[in-house]
Amino acid sequence: MITTTAEHEAATSLAARLPLPGPLTAEPCSGSDVPSTNAATAVVASFVGASSADLAVVLLDTRPLAAAAGTPSPLVSPADVLVPALEAASVSFGDGVLGTPAVEDAVALFRDAETSVFRLAGPSGAVGWFAVRLRGTRPGAAPRRSSGSAGASNLGRISNVEMAMTVEIGRTRMSVRDVLDLEPGAVIELDRSAGAPADVLLNGRLVAHGEVVVVDQDYAVRITQILDVADGAQ
Repeated sequence: MITTTAEHEAATSLAARLPLPGPLTAEPCSGSDVPSTNAATAVVASFVGASSADLAVVLLDTRPLAAAAGTPSPLVSPADVLVPALEAASVSFGDGVLGTPAVEDAVALFRDAETSVFRLAGPSGAVGWFAVRLRGTRPGAAPRRSSGSAGASNLGRISNVEMAMTVEIGRTRMSVRDVLDLEPGAVIELDRSAGAPADVLLNGRLVAHGEVVVVDQDYAVRITQILDVADGAQ
């Protein structure tokens, strides 16, 4: 497997943001170097954009993640703690959306011949591995020239792919302590006034504004404004 500059930059950026004693380095290695027992509990995420990719992180010692979370509560998982590092890695692939990370079996991903695997090492030796498998055109590759019919054909290949659409009426930031203190009847104040339009997000990206309505006793959203890519970028 030939490692591209973007993949190496992604591994280096991830290593720099991991909540582990450093400095950490990321060097290409073989997927067979990763024990199956470790790869079976990797933190996995997908990136969808101009260059889409499957990402996975395996750490030999997860205790630093628990320390970084600051709480033993199951509300905060290793996947949550690694979000900043995975987001830093995904920047190397250009514009796009990083899916929600989760703890999954990534043995097949690490063993795939199309996957680039990096050994993560600190002052005391190996601390884990990072896997990245690009899908579609690789960053830095010459763009393909295509006609309108070819573009329509490409769209047809993904027309049945499901995407997560979310309607958001507001946000707030809370400390872990305040979250753990929540109980039935608690009121959480949001950063939006009553009557303000709701945000419509597609795979986590803001794409429209709308108003919440009721249709046959079910909540729905009436679209009031469609945003272009620049307006909806977050």
